[in-house]
Amino acid sequence: MRFAVFIALTGAALAAARAEPQRYALDPAHSFVQFELMHFGTSTIRGRFGPARGSVTLDREARSGEVSIELPMASVSTGVAPFDAHLRRADLLAVEPHPLAWFVARRLRYGADGEPALAAVEGELTLLGQSRGLALTATRFGCYPHPRLQREVCGGDFEGELKRSDFGIDYGLPFVADRVRIRVQVEGIREP
Repeated sequence: MRFAVFIALTGAALAAARAEPQRYALDPAHSFVQFELMHFGTSTIRGRFGPARGSVTLDREARSGEVSIELPMASVSTGVAPFDAHLRRADLLAVEPHPLAWFVARRLRYGADGEPALAAVEGELTLLGQSRGLALTATRFGCYPHPRLQREVCGGDFEGELKRSDFGIDYGLPFVADRVRIRVQVEGIREP
């Protein structure tokens, strides 16, 4: 009986959530940005930043929304401490004068045929004080009623690509690739 009541209330809450814009605070335990780029044409350098902080607003009825994400650049981690220290230096990420990067998007694309799932996000990445366009495509996206929090949680995995030279990061070119693949994992908890 309790389970049936829980399902009924959850269904009503989700229906109401779709009727107006909903804001979600990023869950730091599930929100990170990974990167990959070729190293001397032989192997792939991989690392991550995070946890990401920020929020997402979804308006499923109007098929619009907004994304605002902040990344602490000193959190860069490749699993190799000396390399991480080099990445933080002025010739690469220049973490001291530029401790944060931001991604802000106001162009959200939803699935075809009225699907409420988010398909892509187009916005602007600000890194090292320079802003450039960045499009992220969803490889998966979904929402569910969190049983412990009693609130909706939405999240997904997104992918995109950028050229580091567009932000003035040319250290190691052409031996270390200019193209960087970005993979973003996020989960947001609906705010009351």
